[in-house]
Amino acid sequence: MKLRSSPPSPFGRKVKIAAVLCGIHLDVVAADTSDPAEPLRVQNPLGKIPVLLRDDAAPIYDSRVILDYFDATAGGGVIIPAAGEARYRVLTLLALADGISDAALLQVYESRFRTEQERSEKWVDHQAGKVARGLRALEEAPPAKSDVSADADAGEIALACALGYLDLRFAGAWRADHPALVAWLDAFAARVPAFEATRPAA
Repeated sequence: MKLRSSPPSPFGRKVKIAAVLCGIHLDVVAADTSDPAEPLRVQNPLGKIPVLLRDDAAPIYDSRVILDYFDATAGGGVIIPAAGEARYRVLTLLALADGISDAALLQVYESRFRTEQERSEKWVDHQAGKVARGLRALEEAPPAKSDVSADADAGEIALACALGYLDLRFAGAWRADHPALVAWLDAFAARVPAFEATRPAA
């Protein structure tokens, strides 16, 4: 299978880590989301990464769907609990972590794709508020490892990648006010070597 992605993407990084934990080999192929001629726009009409390309079936996107596919392919219960409250705890954490990444990305895009005159400070503050509230909630209750067979579940993977993206694009400013999350991320990195292995260059 091939993964269309870009190294800085927290969503692509999440998929790469999940593949390792599920025992799935991926060939990673770079994608340029800003190129109108990029085949990515056929593989995913939204033109977003990551996209999983399979030899015998249609492409799969977005990253949450890819993680579900990996878990099922690996036999189930590997990174997503099969049923019950544990499943919904993981899926809710996954949604929160992805929302933090989305809001962080939108802040970056505001400066990357708009001229200074076009930028909206109100919009940036709105997105920053989402990140701040998400981090505050997680600081008060850092995730505990759920009952899965891998070393981390899908929600934990997504959160680690969201925090890694904040380190990459916002110089780790989140760390000063979130010591419990810093400790959680250090522990995650120690038990999931794929986190460091997928770290994007600055």
